Amino acid sequence: MVVNILNVSEQNVPWVRQYEVLNEVLKFTFYKPERIIRNLLGLMSLVLILLLTNTRTVYATAENEAWVVLGDSISAGYGIPEGQGWVTLFQEKLDASGYGVRMVNESISGDTTAGGLARLPEILERIKPNTVIIELGGNDGLRGLSLSAMEDNLSKMIGLCLSKDIRVLLLGMKTPPNYGRKYGELFESVFDSVSKQHNVSLLPFLLEGVGGYQEHMQNDRIHPNGGAQKMLLDNVWTFIEPVLNAISAKKS
Repeated sequence: MVVNILNVSEQNVPWVRQYEVLNEVLKFTFYKPERIIRNLLGLMSLVLILLLTNTRTVYATAENEAWVVLGDSISAGYGIPEGQGWVTLFQEKLDASGYGVRMVNESISGDTTAGGLARLPEILERIKPNTVIIELGGNDGLRGLSLSAMEDNLSKMIGLCLSKDIRVLLLGMKTPPNYGRKYGELFESVFDSVSKQHNVSLLPFLLEGVGGYQEHMQNDRIHPNGGAQKMLLDNVWTFIEPVLNAISAKKS
């Protein structure tokens, strides 16, 4: 009985042709062992390359860190074209500098410290970040909300992150001059207080060199314009670069 090794479309060819094909296979198998060895070596090399490639990929992924930006409209890029906010620019600079950090922007325009506190547990569970950058409080100040509640909310957010061994970086804000000097000082002291209480790094004013300068602000005089995003990037980069360098030195 002749074994049919042809595909279905060729099953009606004469049995003589089937015999010829089978004979060719047998000749390849039994009379040309050098081909078998060569093909096997090639296959083994391919498998080895794939294994090494996959190993490198897993290693690189393990080295990457996920960082969350938990902020309001300043970090959400309110009023500017998508992809041009400081968070996006920060990711681009991270990539260009070779830092293995993936930024996840969880900022929502209009958010307050209470809103951030409510959202944080789900974010930590979903993303499992190594670092959380908190940029909240500006709307608490603009709305005249309780500063003690604001401090309590920030403290709880920081405490929750630290309890999970998540690094926290705090970006501070200031109120516009028309809110009065006394209120402004009390507002700023909240950031200073929680940063010292939990021993976390604080950038005192994210909008340094931007806030209060009409050429850098949108018409509402509250939100930075597109041209000011590079300045925000520089402020944050100067603040965070030592942390990035410390992380890289620890891994090397």
